[in-house]
Amino acid sequence: MQKHKVDGDLKKINKFSDGVIGNNKAYTNIGIAFVFMVAVFLYTYVVQGGAPVNMYIVVAAVIGAYMAMNIGANDVANNIGPAVGSKALTMLGALLIAAIFEAAGALIAGGDVVSTIRKGIIDPSTITDANTFIWVMMSALLSAALWLNLATWLGAPVSTTHSVVGGIVGAGITAAGTSSVNWPGLFAIMGSWVVSPMMGGIIAAGFLFFIHRNILYVEDRIAASNKWVPVLVGIMAAAFSMYLGIKGLSKIIKLDLIAIIALGVVSGVIFWFITKPYVFKASQKLGNSKQAVAKLFTIPLICSAALLSFAHGANDVANAVGPLAAIVSVASENSISSGKISLPLWVMIIGAVGISIGLMLFGPKLIKTVGSQITKLNQARAFCVALSAAITVIAASWLGQPVSSTHIAVGGVFGVGFLREYLNHKTKEDRLKRRFPEDPANIPALVKRRLVRRQALLTIIAAWVITVPASGLLSALVFTIFNGL
Repeated sequence: MQKHKVDGDLKKINKFSDGVIGNNKAYTNIGIAFVFMVAVFLYTYVVQGGAPVNMYIVVAAVIGAYMAMNIGANDVANNIGPAVGSKALTMLGALLIAAIFEAAGALIAGGDVVSTIRKGIIDPSTITDANTFIWVMMSALLSAALWLNLATWLGAPVSTTHSVVGGIVGAGITAAGTSSVNWPGLFAIMGSWVVSPMMGGIIAAGFLFFIHRNILYVEDRIAASNKWVPVLVGIMAAAFSMYLGIKGLSKIIKLDLIAIIALGVVSGVIFWFITKPYVFKASQKLGNSKQAVAKLFTIPLICSAALLSFAHGANDVANAVGPLAAIVSVASENSISSGKISLPLWVMIIGAVGISIGLMLFGPKLIKTVGSQITKLNQARAFCVALSAAITVIAASWLGQPVSSTHIAVGGVFGVGFLREYLNHKTKEDRLKRRFPEDPANIPALVKRRLVRRQALLTIIAAWVITVPASGLLSALVFTIFNGL
C-alpha cells in the first residue's frame, strides 16, 4: 500500500514539474519575442532620428515585427506540418529548415515593390489625408496580428492574407465609408474560401488514390515503386519549379508563361531521370509492405517542405511588411501614392527575422494541429498534400484567383483524410458482405469509422469564415481608438 502511495505522489510531482517547465518555456518565449520588438523599436528610433513625424514609422515597425512573428507562428505550419505529422522530419529539424528557407525566400526572392493599397481593396481616392491613411494601415496591421495571435492560441490555422484584407476593409470603412471598399475584389477573395480548400483537397485525394491503386495495394509493391515513384517525384519537381517561377522568383527573374511551362517540363524530366536509380537502390533494402514503401517519399517530402517555405517567405512576407512599407512611404513623403512603393531592406529584414522567430517560438502548436490532429499522415499522404499545394497555387495563378496557401494545405489534409475514410469503409464493407451475405442491411453500421476529426474540421471552418469580419471589426475599433488619440 505504501509503494502505491509513493508512486502516486511521484506522478503528482512529475506532473507539477512538467507544468512548471511548460509555463517557464512559455514565459521565456514571450520574453524573447518582447526583446525582438524592443530591438526593432530601438533600431528604428535611432535610424529615423526620433523626429515626431517619424514616430509613426517607429510604432508601425514594432507592430510589423509583431505581425511577422504571428505569421511565423500560424501560417508557416501549413508548409511543414504534414512532414512533421508523417515523421519525415522531427519538430526541431522542420523548424530549422522552415526558418532558414522562409528567411531566404523573403530576403532573396521577396518582392522589391508592394502595392500601397493592399490588393486593390481600398480606393485610394477616398482617403486623401496622409495621417488618416497611416492610421488605416496601422490599424489593419495591428488587428491582423491580434487575430492571428488569437487563432494560434486557439489552434486554428487561418489565412494571413484574409486577416490583412479584413483589417484594411474595417479601418477603411470607418475612415471613409463603405464606398471606399472595392467590393468585387473583396467578394473574389471571399469566394476563394470555398475554391482553394476544395481544389487542394481534390488534388491531394486524387494523387493519394493513384498511389493506393498503383503502388500501395498491388502485389509487387517494390516493382510498382520503381516504376511510379520517380514519375511522381518528376511531377513534384515540375510543379515546384513552376510554383517558384510564378510566386517565388519574381524579384530575381521575370518569366512568361511559355518559359514557366518549359522550366517545369525540363525540371520534371531531369528529376525523373536522376531519381530512378536512387529509388531502385533504396527499394531493394525495403520489405514489400505499405509502410516500408511509403518511406520512399521521405526525401521528396523534406525537399517539398523546404521549397514551400522558400516560396511562402518570398510571397507572404508582404503580408507582414506591406502595410509597414506603405506607412514608411507616406510618413516620409507626407503624401499618398496609389502605385508601387519600394521596400526598404530594413523593412524586409524585420519581416524575414520576425517570421523565423515566431515560427521557432510559437509554431509547434499549429504544426501539430495540421500534421497530426486532423488525420493520421504517413510520408505518402503528406507528399500528396505538399504536391497539391504547389499545383493548386499554379492553377489559381493562371485563373487569376486569389487563394490562400493556408486553405490549400489544410484542404489537402482533409482531402487525404476523407479519402482514407472512404477507402477504409469500402474495403471493410466488401469484406463483411462476403462474410455475412445474409444480413447486408446492418453492414454499414459495422464499418462506420471516422478517420478525420470532425471537431477539428468545424473549428477550422469557423475560424476561416469569421477571419475577415473579425479582423475587420477589430481594425475598426483600433482605428477609432488611434484616431481619437
